[in-house]
Amino acid sequence: MTTKALSEGIVAARLDPAAYADHFSDLHPPLDDHEALVAADRCYFCHDAPCITACPTDIDIPLFIRQIATGTPEAAARTIFQQNIMGGMCARVCPTETLCEQACVREKAEGKPVLIGQLQRYATDTLMAQGVHPFTRAAPTGKRIAVVGAGPAGLSCAHRLAMLGHDVTVFDARNKAGGLNEYGIAAYKSVDGFAEAEVEWLLKIGGITIKTGAALGRDVTLAELQSDHDAVFLGMGLGGVNALGVAGDDKVGVTDAVDFIANLRQAADLSLLPVGRDVVVIGGGMTAVDAAVQAKLLGALNVSLVYRRGRDRMNASRFEQDLAASKGVRIITNASPVAVHGNGSVREIEFEYTDDDLTPTGQKFRLAADQVFRAIGQTLTGEGLPAIERGKIAVTGAGRTSVAGIWAGGDCAMGGDDLTVTAVAEGRDAAMDIHTTLMG
Repeated sequence: MTTKALSEGIVAARLDPAAYADHFSDLHPPLDDHEALVAADRCYFCHDAPCITACPTDIDIPLFIRQIATGTPEAAARTIFQQNIMGGMCARVCPTETLCEQACVREKAEGKPVLIGQLQRYATDTLMAQGVHPFTRAAPTGKRIAVVGAGPAGLSCAHRLAMLGHDVTVFDARNKAGGLNEYGIAAYKSVDGFAEAEVEWLLKIGGITIKTGAALGRDVTLAELQSDHDAVFLGMGLGGVNALGVAGDDKVGVTDAVDFIANLRQAADLSLLPVGRDVVVIGGGMTAVDAAVQAKLLGALNVSLVYRRGRDRMNASRFEQDLAASKGVRIITNASPVAVHGNGSVREIEFEYTDDDLTPTGQKFRLAADQVFRAIGQTLTGEGLPAIERGKIAVTGAGRTSVAGIWAGGDCAMGGDDLTVTAVAEGRDAAMDIHTTLMG
């Protein structure tokens, strides 16, 4: 896509070449050995640890921190991977500040939790750097399972099934495995190609075949998967993006935040990635924050994040909100878009203030914009899927759908929060249920 095709105000190379590496460096640099020991020493090793309950994957956090404290980070990594095979990525992207660290006794007592997320990264990075896979496959069962989607839920499910001795084929619409981890999170949260390296490491369990460029409905049907396999797991995420639903939504310069983030993550040279001078992001979740911060880091002069409710209702954590503000992003709350203005290309976007119950107040304002990113939620796409409930695949128990032999998990299914760690847990639990069902 050429700069001219985008908009006159959306251009590349807004910064000096050296600035890009600095702006997109690791958000949380890894702990060294001494720092890890000091951080681990702060843990009380609670017997009835609230941090375990707060972890969607039920990692025994006090145990792995004690293992770090005793100089055995490899053992700590195995403790983590037993519950969360994607613990390396989760250590980087999970909102630990609202999960395990918020529940930490140190946080309650002192306002400063144990650095659980960074300690988890220290342990998992240590083992992964050795090229060691912590598990081996069980004896072959002769069962074949199809997994749709090579994201956190699909890969977690595939790994657990392969470990139990099943043969797994993973189908993904994109040309690279990883899903959200590869295409959907900010580049500064996962540097040096970690998402791709984690997939390669995970596949060392054996028994997993990845077929990329294979979209459900386009290249393979659900009926075909059912016919050729003993079970099917659906973990393809949400393929559609909600429209603004206002006049001018189709103007040049108005695009989806998920596409912007995916293009940035796959860019070989960030200085070639165009960005506007005046950028407006509409939404209040992690995707909105990731898009807004990265637009600013690419050199946008003015970046505004506009959300229809108050800051306390934003899905993005307080840490993410503060990160955006620290990078120069202006956060505007209680405002909804009413129109996009411009002659062909966006020039301004008009908003109306709302009350907490989203009732319009009649007060309107405009923001200059040559680039607008929609980040107001994604939708499930596909035909012939199991029963749908509130826009997602309805599930009971450990991911069972309305169709026998088909399970689902991750963002495409009804369940918990739309987080990487939750998707991993749902994929793992569905795999165990599939195994139990197939083996009688």
